[in-house]
Amino acid sequence: MMTGLFISELERTFKRKKTAAVLAVYAGLLAFIWFFFQRGGISFFDADHDVKIDSLNSAPLLLRDLSFVITFIVIPMFVADSFNGEYTSGALRMVLIRPHHRVKLFFVKWAVQCLLVFIILCITWLVGTCLGRMVMPHVNETTFLGGQTLGTVGALLYSLKFYGICFCIFIAVISIGSILSVLMPNSILSYVATIGALIGSVYVSDKLSFFFSVTDSVFHELSRPNSEFLVNLLFPILLISLIINLFVWKKKEWVG
Repeated sequence: MMTGLFISELERTFKRKKTAAVLAVYAGLLAFIWFFFQRGGISFFDADHDVKIDSLNSAPLLLRDLSFVITFIVIPMFVADSFNGEYTSGALRMVLIRPHHRVKLFFVKWAVQCLLVFIILCITWLVGTCLGRMVMPHVNETTFLGGQTLGTVGALLYSLKFYGICFCIFIAVISIGSILSVLMPNSILSYVATIGALIGSVYVSDKLSFFFSVTDSVFHELSRPNSEFLVNLLFPILLISLIINLFVWKKKEWVG
């Protein structure tokens, strides 16, 4: 039953024209930014620290230039379409007519959104890593923010950890967006509310600035020894948002 729901959700997701359009735009931006990577040869860890792009650091730096698009365009649009667009269009009513448990349906929709972002990150990482090795200046070691000088294996592990933490942040964005998409009356307001919540988080607390500047925050966290960012901040936010999601999802009158 769970597998069938998951496949059905995947099919509905990829049949939407908006999904194809957003993925096409992202692919175009990926190619566009990579072109300027080659021409410029300079990127930034944050606003105060520039860095020369080389064969070992290109993957994290490529995501830095694309993370804003993922956070403020790709995820809010996908989530609004999945959690709100299907409700307002009536498609979700057809799904809930069948004897599906609401909690299962929520987790299926949430998991599909996470899978979409995971695929986008994998493609970005592969492009940054493979083309970095082939096109960017070859080096045997590179230095990241905080003075960490790493060789080939160390830089690869750093890159994977960098993408992994970013993925966890994007999952939190998905979870927050899904709450707002369930509460809002239409998908446009869902999108706007998600953007507003992400920007507004900066004014709530400086510790939440990672929602606005994902990769800059991750570079800083990785520059600190024994950082407990995931355990002390991100995972609790993710857990609380999922609990709120389940409460709202179960209370919402979807088929009334």
